[in-house]
Amino acid sequence: MHPKALLSRLPIDPYIAAIVGMVCVASLLPVHGHGAVIAGYATEAAIALLFFLHGARLSPKAALAGARNWRLHLVVLASTFVLFPALGLAAKALFPHLLTPPLWTGVILLCMLPSTVQSSIAFTSIGRGNVPAALCAATASNLLGMGLTPLLAGLLLSTQGGFSISGAGHIIVQLLLPFAAGQLVRPWIGEWALRHRTLLGLVDRGSILLVVYTAFSEGVTQGIWHQVSLGDLGRLLAVNVVLLAAVLAITTSGSRLLGFARADEITIVFCGSKKGLAGGLSMATVLLAGQSVGLIVLPLMLFHQIQLMACAALAKRYANGGLRAEVEAAAAGIVGVVR
Repeated sequence: MHPKALLSRLPIDPYIAAIVGMVCVASLLPVHGHGAVIAGYATEAAIALLFFLHGARLSPKAALAGARNWRLHLVVLASTFVLFPALGLAAKALFPHLLTPPLWTGVILLCMLPSTVQSSIAFTSIGRGNVPAALCAATASNLLGMGLTPLLAGLLLSTQGGFSISGAGHIIVQLLLPFAAGQLVRPWIGEWALRHRTLLGLVDRGSILLVVYTAFSEGVTQGIWHQVSLGDLGRLLAVNVVLLAAVLAITTSGSRLLGFARADEITIVFCGSKKGLAGGLSMATVLLAGQSVGLIVLPLMLFHQIQLMACAALAKRYANGGLRAEVEAAAAGIVGVVR
């Protein structure tokens, strides 16, 4: 079999494989000393560039195309910034010794992050959902997340030493201002940005790979792999799987109880269950400066891969009508699985 054909059949996204590769490189060849200082400045510049390009590419008209469905957007925002944190805090309260404090901090931070734009829209489209509403909901989540995530971090992480007031100022300077600058210059470079999606996509992904490398290099120099055992990783994986499954179940059943149409249900499920890797790594680097960021972002990295695999399968079932048919069959007492 051709290598490309073999890679296409693997359940792991190539980008996730690249991130795992950067973790391995950082584990074997971590940057330190003056190199770490230079890498830190490069990471800050990469993060600013990342959000500047997001601002330059985002069309306000497209983002507001589905804004009239306010009930849907409220449900998505409630899932992202209320349901997720509530589940994360409940899990920590019920099983405080299941994970180490830095990993629990990472789980709580994961729960406070905004949704993604690209994958939310992509999975909504595959599942034949309400794409304009998905675009608006995911965009609103990201825009509001720039303020809500630091606020929630201050409320929920301050007692754990994972947040300082200066973090809010950092996120404004390093994330919000570049994004606003991108929006301001969009009339001049917006069309160029749209014509060069591939190039800018490489910049986006390259920036995140740099963030991952510097974060894990710092973690390795601080002895990250001496702090995490295989048992810790297994328990963290279980926590992430249960967290995602709970959110998917609640958003699915909740959207039906609230009387949303099937297309809106699909939008709520995919937009309300996502957590952005790119923005999450950037925010973690800014908000948790001075902390063991490489260890804290482990929950996010695992969750991102799990959500991609789970939502890809779920989108296909929605597209085939399989999920709806199975629920209706179960309600009618029909035994078996509708294929």
